[in-house]
Amino acid sequence: MHNLKELKIWLKAIDLATDVYRLTASFPKEERYGLTSQIRRSAVSIPSNIAEGAGRNSNKEFNHFLSISNGSSYELQTQLIISKNLELVDANVDSVLEQLDQIQKMNYSLQNKLRQH
Repeated sequence: MHNLKELKIWLKAIDLATDVYRLTASFPKEERYGLTSQIRRSAVSIPSNIAEGAGRNSNKEFNHFLSISNGSSYELQTQLIISKNLELVDANVDSVLEQLDQIQKMNYSLQNKLRQH
């Protein structure tokens, strides 16, 4: 088991999810059950899967949940780019996309470390 509060990737993913909620707060009401919901679920899935994996009993299981988290991060990236193309988001989306890129790199690195142990 890993100490969740000491995992930088989890802390960054929590910040990302919080920023995504703020970013999507101004989406049109007709997107509430469309893109807004999808984006928020993807964003929350990232730290949630990191947390679930950290609570498991083996590095192999942790790695599995990091893989799921990584998939959610790419799903979120796609949805944010679509939102940007539709002009539903402001310039803040670029900083969120940068955060996402950092998390993806951290995830890849952590998965590699877990495979070596």
